[in-house]
Amino acid sequence: MFNIGDFAKHGRVSVRMLRHYDAIGLLHPARVDPVSGYRCYEAGQLARLNRIIALKDLGFTLQQVQSILDEQVNADELRGMLRLRHAELAAAMADAATRLARVEARLRTIESEGQMPSDDVVVKRIPAVRVAELTGIAAGFEPEHITPVIGPLYEELCRKLAEAGVTAAGPSIAYYEDSPEGEDSVIVHAAVTVATAPRGEYGFTVVDLPAIETAATIVHRGAMDDVLSTVQTLAHWIDTNGHRSTGYARELYLECEGDPSTWVTELQEPVAQV
Repeated sequence: MFNIGDFAKHGRVSVRMLRHYDAIGLLHPARVDPVSGYRCYEAGQLARLNRIIALKDLGFTLQQVQSILDEQVNADELRGMLRLRHAELAAAMADAATRLARVEARLRTIESEGQMPSDDVVVKRIPAVRVAELTGIAAGFEPEHITPVIGPLYEELCRKLAEAGVTAAGPSIAYYEDSPEGEDSVIVHAAVTVATAPRGEYGFTVVDLPAIETAATIVHRGAMDDVLSTVQTLAHWIDTNGHRSTGYARELYLECEGDPSTWVTELQEPVAQV
């Protein structure tokens, strides 16, 4: 038998917690001295305590823990719960990291306000180009909506191009259109420059993108999730140089292999004189 203090030490929990578990019926002492009221525990009760702590740390409420223990959960079932919770926490951590990266990108943009260089903007004609493409719908134009759509589209497109024996004849191009499916939704076009003729049996579409007669262009270096500062530099230039935007910018991926932080992308925004 162990007194409550010694049992708490062996279980790596607090005495206060053991008293609480006793009060709610989750883990009663093996014996309570009728005179002093001192609680005593047996070593065998550590097994139940271990399950209580494991389930609580997996995110279950104490009421849920009670129900699970009443069903006599075994070690294999606990391991399965742990794997599931691990996957949930990993996804939550990845989501939190993505949100923090977006906040960091927005903060860098805020810090550079008023000092955005515009001498890197070039106005030029973008020639027509033939591309193979797949399309999808994103809920909005924010990176958190575009990235989960365009990434899988490019993976599938590359696979279908290989199956069809079609090789790229130039850089990849992404372009966007407003979608009729919702006020903020966007049609995402994931495209690769090709020289092949359109054929119906392909698992992708071959289209000719028209020329952009006048485009304000700027080169972005780094991941597209971090493109905000470059986009707003281009916006400032368009606004202060007597132009207006006439559509979404195309994204010409000049270098897109390896670490996204090393990518080089040219933004090509169609403009007209005001």
